[in-house]
Amino acid sequence: MDLSELQALEAYLTQAERDELHALVSEHQRLIPWVPLPGPQTMAYESLADVIGYGGAAGGGKTDLACGKALTQHSKAAIFRREATQLGGVLDRLAEILGSRDGYNGQEKVWRDAGPRRVQFVFGSVPNLGDETKHQGRPKDLLVLDEAANFLEHQARFLMGWVRTTRAGQRCQTLMTFNPPTDAEGRWVTGFFGPWLSKKHPLYPAAPGRLIWVAVVDGRDDWGCPDDPRPFVLEAGKRVYDFDAKAYKPTDVITPQSRTFIPSRVSDNPYLTGTGYMAQLQSLPEPLRSQMLYGDFEAGMEDSEWQVCPTDWVEAAMARWRDLSPKPEMDSLGVDVARGGRDNTILQPRHGMWFDKPKAEPGKATPDGPTVAGLAMGTARNHAVIHLDIIGVGASPYDFLVEAGQDVIGVNVSEAATRKDLSGMLTFYNLRSQLWWAMREALDPANNTGIALPSDQRLLADLCAPTWALKSGKVYVESREEIEKRIGRSPDWGTAAVLALMDTPKRKHAIALMGGRRTGYGDYDPLDVPGMRAN
Repeated sequence: MDLSELQALEAYLTQAERDELHALVSEHQRLIPWVPLPGPQTMAYESLADVIGYGGAAGGGKTDLACGKALTQHSKAAIFRREATQLGGVLDRLAEILGSRDGYNGQEKVWRDAGPRRVQFVFGSVPNLGDETKHQGRPKDLLVLDEAANFLEHQARFLMGWVRTTRAGQRCQTLMTFNPPTDAEGRWVTGFFGPWLSKKHPLYPAAPGRLIWVAVVDGRDDWGCPDDPRPFVLEAGKRVYDFDAKAYKPTDVITPQSRTFIPSRVSDNPYLTGTGYMAQLQSLPEPLRSQMLYGDFEAGMEDSEWQVCPTDWVEAAMARWRDLSPKPEMDSLGVDVARGGRDNTILQPRHGMWFDKPKAEPGKATPDGPTVAGLAMGTARNHAVIHLDIIGVGASPYDFLVEAGQDVIGVNVSEAATRKDLSGMLTFYNLRSQLWWAMREALDPANNTGIALPSDQRLLADLCAPTWALKSGKVYVESREEIEKRIGRSPDWGTAAVLALMDTPKRKHAIALMGGRRTGYGDYDPLDVPGMRAN
């Protein structure tokens, strides 16, 4: 029985019983200085999910939930905002609930012995990629990412890695509160809570509050067994539940975590009724009105005016894709080699303007040149030309492919561009800028290329990641390092697709262009062939 139900009994009690009830209520409120609002806030407060998403619209009590949940259910909480200056509202609300700032150390950003349960709060911010590593190894049983859509996905996942406790009986949870993202960098929350927020997710629409179990395999979410929380190991890519734990390392055992999302709106918050806040939200211009008032995750997802590949164009190419059988002849294979532990080696086949589903291998599975070369040889069909980025780690697999007599083109994107854009007006700062612009031209509906891309959220995100600018009067597409610094990940899937789009004549075509001469093909540079279209 909650407080409201107890107070409803007053009409049936004697005065002495009322006095006793008031004393009990006062003691309850002294010990627990916060209670959740009925409805969505209570649902989120009582949720047993490992990761809880809450919000979706303004005024739903997101900050209140974070403070109250920490004070009443947890012992060590960490509350993060992207910028440190944004933490002021959280601190003010905590002080309001507790009645003072006793125990708060502003220099350390730590609040000790908060409330009757003596909870410890740590406040943090991660304005730049890499700042999250400063919090490595600091355990907490509640992690709150307030306005999570402002964080980079890598930052959020990294911070979640330290949610743990040694305290018996203490539940560990992550709470992400957020409104619909207003830019491309925040779109990751839509995929992270895809069953509730993304119409393209196979589990959509999931009921608010439903627990769905998701395994993180090689850095990506696997939603394949949404109702199965059992630990498993992978054997030949398949889940094995009945395994001998002694035969595996602890790191080989994958334990799914439960996620849920609970939407809330200003109409769910009675404390804002009559304050004029509803009218204030209704007066906002679109699409902000739909985002803040209704929690519409499809409203206002506007691209940067400098985005190389507009999102609508990429989505249109994905809508055209159908799985073909038999498949057309393969013309090109783009290979982007993993540069680190978080990156992936991606192999993207292209058959005409139809792109097959890419193959992905985590960086740890492709540790050397022979391994990557073997994957490329095993994937290529119909004597397709292999286009491989040779900067850095790509040089070794390129050498092995050459030694194996494969038709491979080593692509150094830092070299000079080889052509202008289709209009003949624009020149490019380097080959990288030219290749990415060629993808833009292929996607442009006005060019009617019929390009079809597999529907993959990672590919969509990567192709929409780069921006461009004019540099020395030429089109400059930002570098991989600049993209990774801005969005927190390497655009592996997008890079492989861009490489696959390159149009290099196959051996038989090249020989035909050379008048039938076969000698010296090993020293032949297809980029020098008259009439060859270098994307």
